[in-house]
Amino acid sequence: MTQVSTRGKILNAAYSLFRKEGFTRVSMDAIAERAGVTKRTVYYHFKSKDDIAADVMTDQNDFLLRQFQEWAGSAQQTPVQIVSNLFARLYEWADSENYLGSGFTRIATELADRPGHPARRAGSSHKKQVEQWLAGQLLEAGYANAVGGARSCAMLIEGSMILALIHTDATYIQAAGQAASTLMEAIETD
Repeated sequence: MTQVSTRGKILNAAYSLFRKEGFTRVSMDAIAERAGVTKRTVYYHFKSKDDIAADVMTDQNDFLLRQFQEWAGSAQQTPVQIVSNLFARLYEWADSENYLGSGFTRIATELADRPGHPARRAGSSHKKQVEQWLAGQLLEAGYANAVGGARSCAMLIEGSMILALIHTDATYIQAAGQAASTLMEAIETD
């Protein structure tokens, strides 16, 4: 069994709390309590809750990028297959009782009035990396307008995840997946 560092425990606790309760409603005391450390220990590792949020999102970026890559499958597939795989897995994730939407989106919207906030910048960076990765996959799969296709898919992903959360209805993700597949097919047949 891998030993989690104190810093790792704090980040895990913060991620869990931010995801469930939101960034602004979580206190440093709550993070310390969830991590099983003192508040002083939290401040030893982090200057502020803002720094914790930025580091949480940076850590989650790598994990979630790998997850998207796994969900989409290999670039040896057609663009339609890649997009279909991705939306099918997003649907499975959203069609659960624990679905709370994208943590990156939730924090970014909470901090909409603070564009320079480190967590908001980390969220923006993550979303850009996902879009760039998808563009690379589509290009490798032979999709001529990979950048535009990836941007369209990113909008469909984001919008459908938000609507699935608002309405507690994962079928928004299915509908977005169908729209993305139709878009890929239309370009393939041109």
